[in-house]
Amino acid sequence: MMAVTAEPTGGSGAATPGAGKAARSGTPRQGMGREGGVLNVFSHGVLFIWGLMVTLPLLWAVMSAFKTDREIFTSPWALPNGLHFDAWGRAWSQAHMSEYFLNSVIVVAGSLTGTMLLGSMAAYVLARFEFPGNRFIYFLFVGGMSFPIILALVPLFFVMKNMQLLDTYHGLILVYIAYSLPFTIFFLSGFFRTLPTSVAEAALIDGASHTRTFFQVMLPMAKPGLISVGIFNFLGQWNQYLLPTVLNVGDDDKKLLPQGLVALAVSQGYKGDWSGLFAGLVMAMLPVLAAYIVFQRQVQAGLTAGALK
Repeated sequence: MMAVTAEPTGGSGAATPGAGKAARSGTPRQGMGREGGVLNVFSHGVLFIWGLMVTLPLLWAVMSAFKTDREIFTSPWALPNGLHFDAWGRAWSQAHMSEYFLNSVIVVAGSLTGTMLLGSMAAYVLARFEFPGNRFIYFLFVGGMSFPIILALVPLFFVMKNMQLLDTYHGLILVYIAYSLPFTIFFLSGFFRTLPTSVAEAALIDGASHTRTFFQVMLPMAKPGLISVGIFNFLGQWNQYLLPTVLNVGDDDKKLLPQGLVALAVSQGYKGDWSGLFAGLVMAMLPVLAAYIVFQRQVQAGLTAGALK
């Protein structure tokens, strides 16, 4: 009986070191959990502050666009007493924002179409085909992203002048395409490398040409990446100010929206139409916000597709 009663006691004593090991092994995990929780709170706090810094100025500009000039100066942080649309009409007609808006739509639509078409074709060839000079051409495009555009303004101006492309839509479209191609090719070439090769090989075995394989098979598969880089190019081209300022020097009718906003801001020193300025600013922001809101999911899918594959 003594041996029988001693055996469970010894068993429980033998289990004690194991429990101690479990407790000791659990301590670092609990510490890591606490550190992760603190890091989570800190990162969410930083993101929240960053969100406020981005959102509040936009909301304030939209609010001010519906106020009168008197309300903007007397109660700049208060909500408008009513929705005043007079400033929108003045900005659209008297400040010629309608003409600037149409010019921007024409130029950006043409340049974005050309950029996406040429950039996707070049990126597909550089990513999927091996030929002499492939890497040299690729790194030449990549190097174009690091070249400051301000260094090319003077020679670019004289080249455009000699080709009689100053103050023209097609001249700006060609410059915008050349300006956006390096990033487009860099982004899409990495995306095309992640697409399965077996699909393209099956299309070629079925008798499809390389052109048909690209446009009907590979390009639809790259839709998330195309939408992502298309949004980035749209933002950069829509908000571009330096290039149109240098290349649109003589014809006010060909000025784009960023130029019109600057001209409207300069004129405020003489007219004092601040509500009209805020209305014009919101008009310039609306297409950008709408594009991002509509294609938000596709942009996120395009940015993470390469990592997931």
